[in-house]
Amino acid sequence: MKAKDFEKQFDKDINITKSLDLSKAKRVLQEQKRVNVDFPTWMIESLDREAGKLGVTRQSIIKVWLAERLEKAALTRPSC
Repeated sequence: MKAKDFEKQFDKDINITKSLDLSKAKRVLQEQKRVNVDFPTWMIESLDREAGKLGVTRQSIIKVWLAERLEKAALTRPSC
């Protein structure tokens, strides 16, 4: 199917998923890489308490908090 035809179907709210090979789909900038980080016991206990309050896992709260901090740092960084 040509791109123009694909776009027309999409714009008309026609289901275009049958035209896609979803087995090769990737989320941009979402590739994961495993890292190991050692935390003091008090920090793990605090993370677990906060995660429990929010009903999420320790890993989830670490990811969210790090993402928030990195986004804030990117916004306050002077532009080049």
